[in-house]
Amino acid sequence: MTPSLRRSAGMRALRAGLGRALALLTLLALLPLALVTAMLVFVTLGRPLLFRQRRSGLHGQAFVLWKFRTMREARDARGELLPDALRQTALTRLLRATRLDEVPQLLAIFRGQMALVGPRPLLPETIAGFGALGAIRSSVLPGLTGWAQVNGNTCLSDREKLALDLWYVENRSFALDCRILALTVLVILTGERRNLGNLEKARPILLDLEATTAASVRP
Repeated sequence: MTPSLRRSAGMRALRAGLGRALALLTLLALLPLALVTAMLVFVTLGRPLLFRQRRSGLHGQAFVLWKFRTMREARDARGELLPDALRQTALTRLLRATRLDEVPQLLAIFRGQMALVGPRPLLPETIAGFGALGAIRSSVLPGLTGWAQVNGNTCLSDREKLALDLWYVENRSFALDCRILALTVLVILTGERRNLGNLEKARPILLDLEATTAASVRP
């Protein structure tokens, strides 16, 4: 292994270690709030307290993601689940807005299945639907928060989120991760807004990668 590769591997290990340590400290600090959240979910929605679902992790390896449950099992006359907005309560909407529903994911960070910062973990079939771009997106650990989450999140289309995630993969650094963590706090306090400037920066990367991957599969 060359010196540059050794330094790169060392930086990745250091970054992962710092992320796990910070996740554990944050989990311990938030434990009283997590217990209160669990009680509120129990009073509002009953059991189960946690929502669990298989998500795609690093290099497409599946893992089980845990969150505090924020939706009722309300169904229409045909037995199909109602839209997400109709299955939430005022309290669970607050839990989602403040990200308290995602506190259990700190355990996934401690186990090395997630990172503090990275593209959000999606369903395996969603990643598969991205094709080669899904593999690029999955070349880093999924995160508790990410570049798409601080640049619009629910105000963005799926394609815009993908562009921002790919931009992050191309430009990730320790400084960028620190910036995203700071911006996450700001978003929680002030709400989600589309950042048109960062969207414009991300679109060319998406278009370039689409062109490259399309050319590589041409007969």
